[in-house]
Amino acid sequence: MSNRKIGILVEFNFEDAELIYPYYRMKEAGFETVLIGPVAGKQYNGKHGYPATSEVSVDNISAQDLCALIIPGGWAPDYWRRDQRFLQLVKDMDSQGKILATICHGAWMLCSAKILKGRKLTCFCAIKDDVENAGGLFEDSPVVIDGNLITSRLPKDLPDFCKAILSQLEI
Repeated sequence: MSNRKIGILVEFNFEDAELIYPYYRMKEAGFETVLIGPVAGKQYNGKHGYPATSEVSVDNISAQDLCALIIPGGWAPDYWRRDQRFLQLVKDMDSQGKILATICHGAWMLCSAKILKGRKLTCFCAIKDDVENAGGLFEDSPVVIDGNLITSRLPKDLPDFCKAILSQLEI
């Protein structure tokens, strides 16, 4: 794979483990991994207080720059889903068939991007109705892969989530 850059979204109130674990796991596997936020160089604190600084503004990156996009959960997805710049990045990643990986509340982005109709996925149980109302086919499993879409439920699923992302990147 020539493009080895993975983006991970960052914003106020991200789920700490769901950002940090994939960030270092992808780096460990040899991928250039960048945190994409509303503003470059801004520090955002996670739900549990862990700070993470965005390296790139969403305005300065496109789907062509990435081989995968990871969307952590927490409450941050509720901010991203209201921002057309983030929704467009998600839509572009999907339309280009690039890996789009969400965990927990990250599936809200898929709902708001309107890309779920007829697709299998999982998410945190509290947003199951949102996923189904957006046309998604909910499955209560640690990880679900449907084409370029990789989804998981909770921080305890992170090992399976990251293994699935890496296995799809090796194709």
